[in-house]
Amino acid sequence: MTVPNDPLFQPATLGPLTLPNRIVMPPMTRARAAQPGDVPTALMAEYYAQRADAGLIVSEGTWISPLGKGYAWTPGIHTPEQVAGWRQVTDAVHAAGGRIFAQLWHVGRLSHTSLLGGQAPVSSSALPATGVNVFIAEADGRPGAVQASTPRALTIAEIHAIVDDYRAAAGRAMAAGFDGVELHAANGYLVNQFIDSGANLRTDEYGGTLDNRLRFLGKVAQALVEGTGDARRVGIRLAPLTTLNGCVDADPETTYVAAASLLGELGVGYLHIAEADWDDAPHMPLAFRQRLRAAFDGMLIYAGKYDAARARAALAGGWADMIGFGRPFVANPDLPERLRAGAPLAQHDRETLFGGGAHGLIDYPPLAAAA
Repeated sequence: MTVPNDPLFQPATLGPLTLPNRIVMPPMTRARAAQPGDVPTALMAEYYAQRADAGLIVSEGTWISPLGKGYAWTPGIHTPEQVAGWRQVTDAVHAAGGRIFAQLWHVGRLSHTSLLGGQAPVSSSALPATGVNVFIAEADGRPGAVQASTPRALTIAEIHAIVDDYRAAAGRAMAAGFDGVELHAANGYLVNQFIDSGANLRTDEYGGTLDNRLRFLGKVAQALVEGTGDARRVGIRLAPLTTLNGCVDADPETTYVAAASLLGELGVGYLHIAEADWDDAPHMPLAFRQRLRAAFDGMLIYAGKYDAARARAALAGGWADMIGFGRPFVANPDLPERLRAGAPLAQHDRETLFGGGAHGLIDYPPLAAAA
């Protein structure tokens, strides 16, 4: 049953892009890059093209440099081969009428020496992510969980070099045909390791005060603006309350409203708020959402266990402009049409989420074929 004047299917404007609906396919790690080289494949191109009816697709996390890699089989955007692989993905999405941003990713301490050529991971501080596992390739080709290795703290010169890496990666993303880039500054990865007070013990200009802890975020965001050539083609993913992977902030509302204000001053196109979505997760109060809206005048995307009814309420409430539907997009390549029609959603197979081949990636049928 369709909804009259459905807010999910009103067009939106994101910089130079006209988006046909308010549905976002958010970044989801699928770990199917070709080996050796972590190169995007024709299989990945088909996967994304199948889902091109989303108003906006954000790619899976894509590491910007070898030291930024944290999980087996995840794609990079560092080598010419990787850029060429992503070009076939963006070409396929555009041919299907879609729009796609590259999510740029540096995992920081959430890695393992076996993924980094024997090097230790890096972070804001030499704090291990205790109890946090990453997945590596086992001999049988399946992912195996290992405790993330203890990181070392970055020097100031290395911080500046990583900012340069982000700028270069943004340029490569545009060369690969992406419509823009999203910075992964959420879920306990490197940028988040600078932002949250519990993960940053630095006493220099990148730690201590709130302004200092936000400095790396600001410099990376500015580098992405420079790398793309258009602030409106830059989005930032933040996770104010998730506490994932050991990143906890003492005063998240103050911290993330300040981050939103900083990013608003830079003129980035959108903020992508990843809500805590596990059982008994902390609730994000309406007043917090409204403070973010007041602090940032660009587009606000929210993601975190939204169904159609909750998404429509968020859009009607005015504090969200678009809604990300993560897991539902895995098993429902035609998710927008199912949401429009109120059709039932297929359920994904957890065993095929990470690693493997076509099964569990491109073989979920659209609604008409399933019927």
